[in-house]
Amino acid sequence: MTLAQRLKEPKEGSFREVFKYKDLLVQLVTRDIKLKYRRSFLGYVWSILNPLLIMIIMAVVFSFLFRREIVYFPIYLLAGRSMFEFVNTAVSKSLNSITDNTSLLKKTYVSKFMFPLSKITASMVDFVFSLGALIIVMVFYSIKDGTVLFSPWNLGIVPVIIQGYIFAMGLGFLLAQLHVFFRDIKYIYNAVSIMWMYCSAIFYDVGMFYEKAQEQLTSGAVPIAQYLAWIIERLNPLYIYIKEFRFFIWAPMAGELPAWAVPDIWDVLLGVVYALLMFAIGTFFFRRSQDKFILYI
Repeated sequence: MTLAQRLKEPKEGSFREVFKYKDLLVQLVTRDIKLKYRRSFLGYVWSILNPLLIMIIMAVVFSFLFRREIVYFPIYLLAGRSMFEFVNTAVSKSLNSITDNTSLLKKTYVSKFMFPLSKITASMVDFVFSLGALIIVMVFYSIKDGTVLFSPWNLGIVPVIIQGYIFAMGLGFLLAQLHVFFRDIKYIYNAVSIMWMYCSAIFYDVGMFYEKAQEQLTSGAVPIAQYLAWIIERLNPLYIYIKEFRFFIWAPMAGELPAWAVPDIWDVLLGVVYALLMFAIGTFFFRRSQDKFILYI
């Protein structure tokens, strides 16, 4: 083997090694998707029907609960929930990816990155299917209001989905390798994911915090609500992706937007940085601990 070939050849255990097993990745992703819909009467239609039904229930409940006028609230709600469920489901499914493939890992050598990666990729494919629900709701309002709610601007969701996918890979790799050594990680993550959902402004808007902060300032109190808004907007990567996703789906039809709904340069930069940083951290720890998996699975 020449020097050039050695440089091109990925090191054993590195993430680049997954490209040697791309055919296996396709098979694993296909298997996961088929298993999800196996013996399902509605099949792939359920990916559209499920978010639609949940959106209807949540839209009715939260529109009365918060009593705030958000234009096209069902689209606002569905866009936020779809993005959250994509990342959360991808990470949740990747947790068991190593322990569920014990027999294969003991029989032959394959890149261990393949298993969480296949779960995350299958979740992204399922997410793309679920966008049909969003399209149906947008078509409904287009007919109802006699206007077209679709535009080339909507294609801006593609880089946002890529950011979410990279972030999910990093977090998935990190938690998948931890789950091999500490099996209660999945229970901890389930609890954290609930808190994460409420901190991602899926069914409310961050503008509520700024209004409350103004009331606190007027009364001479510490504007705690403003600090909470800052934490959500700057320290919650998933909210950033939701905000960007809504900007390309919901914002074009919402008319004049408040400042909290418009992504700024910091949102764009933080979204990219969080995705790349999480991917680097997850890949680093997964690669460093993968040789010990065989001792614990």
